[in-house]
Amino acid sequence: METIIKTVGLGKTVSTSEGRLTILKGIDLEIKKSESVAIVGASGSGKTTLLSLLAGLDTPTCGEIFLGEYELTDMDEEQRAKVRGQMVGFVFQAFQLLSSLTAIENVMLPAELKGDSRAQEKASEVLRRVGLAHRFSHYPSQLSGGEQQRVAIARAFASTAEVLFADEPTGNLDTATGAHIIDLIFELNEEFGTTLVLVTHDAPLADRCTRSITIDSGELR
Repeated sequence: METIIKTVGLGKTVSTSEGRLTILKGIDLEIKKSESVAIVGASGSGKTTLLSLLAGLDTPTCGEIFLGEYELTDMDEEQRAKVRGQMVGFVFQAFQLLSSLTAIENVMLPAELKGDSRAQEKASEVLRRVGLAHRFSHYPSQLSGGEQQRVAIARAFASTAEVLFADEPTGNLDTATGAHIIDLIFELNEEFGTTLVLVTHDAPLADRCTRSITIDSGELR
């Protein structure tokens, strides 16, 4: 199976008031196309930092990151942003919806930015798939937490991204709503054939993935 994400000797060190802090060290990782991979580990282990690096949202101190045919570590921010727009979708714990846009406008936005002439059609279809056909014209402030997360999921899949990154996607939801969101993510992931990489503390969510990667003190275990 084709490799879509690869890291070689990936490391991340930051400066703090107490000196240099190593967050990640020597991460060698391969993720195949259409895999679902959970990144798990204790708080502060480096999970979210790794996710941000893989998605091109952050830059490493050392090592290489390949996303599809692109080497992200050879690119500036403008170039990485272009690759993210072409290949990547996101689902965050805090939803990250634009408050001034309606549900359908939020879902359409990434596809519109890519110049997709079918952005509205795709957004309508995926919003219906997540059970929000009656919420097209509602703003985020008019939606429950579970509905906002469903809009965020619809936005990620409507952009026809090759890779979907999710950071604690059920973290702000109650157990029942979280279980429904998990079902939606995996149902749509299978349907769209997306590569799914998620950070989670949720054992049932990690168990649904093809495999899990454990980060411990900045290293793969």
